Amino acid sequence: MRFRLSLLLLFAAIGVSFGAEPTITWKKTVLDKKFRSEGVAIADVNKDGKIDVLNGEYWYEAPDWKAHEMKPPTDYKDGLQNYSHSFACWADDFNGDGFPDLIVIDFPGDPCYWLENPQGKEGHWKKHIIWHSACNETPIYADLLGTGKKVLLMGFQPKGKGNEGQMAYFTPNAKDPNALWDMHPISTPSMPPKMEDGKPVKGTGFEVPGTQKFSHGLGVGDVNNDGKNDVLCTGGWWEQPAKTDGTTPWAFHPANLGEACADMFVLDMDGDGKMDVVSSSAHKFGIWWHQQKPGKENPTFLRHDLFKDLVSETHAMHFVDIDGDGLKDLVTGKRFWSHGRSEPGSDKSAMVYWFKASKSKDGVISFTPMPIDDDSGIGTQFCVQDINGDGLLDVIVSNKKGVCVIEQVRK
Repeated sequence: MRFRLSLLLLFAAIGVSFGAEPTITWKKTVLDKKFRSEGVAIADVNKDGKIDVLNGEYWYEAPDWKAHEMKPPTDYKDGLQNYSHSFACWADDFNGDGFPDLIVIDFPGDPCYWLENPQGKEGHWKKHIIWHSACNETPIYADLLGTGKKVLLMGFQPKGKGNEGQMAYFTPNAKDPNALWDMHPISTPSMPPKMEDGKPVKGTGFEVPGTQKFSHGLGVGDVNNDGKNDVLCTGGWWEQPAKTDGTTPWAFHPANLGEACADMFVLDMDGDGKMDVVSSSAHKFGIWWHQQKPGKENPTFLRHDLFKDLVSETHAMHFVDIDGDGLKDLVTGKRFWSHGRSEPGSDKSAMVYWFKASKSKDGVISFTPMPIDDDSGIGTQFCVQDINGDGLLDVIVSNKKGVCVIEQVRK
């Protein structure tokens, strides 16, 4: 007993504590200084046991990050007046050959596709079209149905009808992985208004929210606490039915969930048992949450600002447990030069932050901003995953500042 007490006193004297929060720092490695994309993914491309970085133009081979072309690259210059053709990326094996392939979301409204891994060999990756139109600038690849299999969630527009749209999720064709994917409706299609004398008739037609090519804001989460994921956009949410058949549209609940935003997350912010919504501004300043309140037919939502002026152009966000304390934290930052220099705060540093979550005894959640880096930013989609196998979440970005891996370091 005396020996154990002496050890505890010694540890205290040299600054070792038990149960203390870890000291988190970050180590950045620049893989590429060129603007290649604003989406990124990670996977073991050549099955050598090391996790590589992919952005649709190149894959970077760990651990030395040698660049390999995936397709003929494009010179997007500094991005001040140019956009890439890779707005979002996700890696998965779509043809069942054991090698990870890559979904690429092209410019909003254009066809999206997947690139076939040449089984880790050199050479360009074969392109397969997923769907003719990919809309909403926050598409999601997630386990929407709780089956353990991820699906691609996004809006799309009928060919030649840029004023109409539909929300849907997509899965690879069961018979032919190289064919167009299967479309499963979340919403009904938009209905154009009736026309008389060349003018639309008032009160006719409707537009499905969140489905235009430049729509912003999309999320997956259990809004009504029934144990099933719903789909959110800024205009409301679609309720997942008790049984999904992949062909019947989901019931829509209109709600005002704010202005153009990025990823939308569902959590109980105020401890009242009702699920609220956290989101961030895609092109302006602001991170906020919407408090769920009872309504006559559908819930209503009251906006509360979290960080009004901290960082702008937060065009993507993650909700993950960075510090391992059991509470999910937020990770976001600036999409540097999202529309050149025309957006608020465009001249500010390309910050990346994680926001540490804390919960009070009465269940109220608060977030504290913690800087990760001041010269990288996030793009339109980025990764927060463990890339080096140490069990800690890292940040991987590809954007107008280049391609970076930012590893979490514990002391």
